Amino acid sequence: MKLGANSVLFGGYDMETAFKYLALAGYDGIEISAIERMSEHLVLERWRELAPQIKELSQRYGLELLAMEQPSRDKAKMEQAMQAAVEIGIPIINCGPGGKTDDEASLQQTIDELGELALMAERYGVTLCVKAHVGASVYNTPTTLKVMEAISSPAFGIDMDPSHIYRAGEDPVEAIAAVISRVKHVHIRDCKGRQQGPGKPEMQVNGRGDIDLVGYIRVLHENGYTGPLNLEIIGAKEYPLEHCCIMAAEARGHMQACLQACGAR
Repeated sequence: MKLGANSVLFGGYDMETAFKYLALAGYDGIEISAIERMSEHLVLERWRELAPQIKELSQRYGLELLAMEQPSRDKAKMEQAMQAAVEIGIPIINCGPGGKTDDEASLQQTIDELGELALMAERYGVTLCVKAHVGASVYNTPTTLKVMEAISSPAFGIDMDPSHIYRAGEDPVEAIAAVISRVKHVHIRDCKGRQQGPGKPEMQVNGRGDIDLVGYIRVLHENGYTGPLNLEIIGAKEYPLEHCCIMAAEARGHMQACLQACGAR
C-alpha cells in the first residue's frame, strides 16, 4: 500500500506547501484536491496552466501522484478532471455519490450518472471511484453493493472511507471485507462518535478516534490491496500551518504503525 494524503489538509495554503510538508512527513505520494471552496490547488478551469507545475512539484519532492478528488458528477467538470488527470499522470479520480439517503429514485439516478462517467473514464484510461458518504444516496454497505452490482466497468471502483461507514452505524472492518473485491482507493481518517460530520480536523487524525484502523488496514492487506491509502482531513483551511503539519505527521506515523502491525511493511 502507498501512503498518501489529500492536499485539502493544506487547503489554506498553496500547492507547493502541501507537497513540501507531506514529503517531510514521509508520505509516499499525494492526492491532489480539486475540491472547490476547500482549496485552490487543482482548479479545473486552469488545469492546463497548472499541469506543468504539479508534475514539477511531484518530481522535486518525490511524491507520487496517487489520485485526484473532484466530488462533482457533472459531466463537463468530470471531463475536465479526466483530461487533467491524463496530462498530469494521475491514475484515479475520486468523486462523491450525491443524492438523498434512503431514496430509491435518487440512488438510481446516482447509479446512472456513475455508469456514464465510468464509460468516460474507460475512454480516457483512468479509474473513477466513488465512496459511501453520510447523507448521500450511497451511504453504507448495502447501497455500495447495489452500485457494485449495477456498474461492471473495469474503469470503476469503490473508494472506502471508514469514517463515513462508521458514522452510518456500521463496523468499518466488516464493511471493508464486504466490498474489498472492487476497492481501488482508500480514503482514511478517524472519527470520534457517530455524529453527522467527521468532527474537528484534529479529531480526524488517525488514532484519535474510535475506529479500529489497525483491523481495517489488516483486511486490506490480507486481501492483497496494494493501492493508495490516502489521508483525508477536511475543515483545516483556517488552521495555522504548523497545526496542519502536526496532523499530517501524526497520521502518517499511525498509518505506518498499522502497516507494520499487519505485516504489510
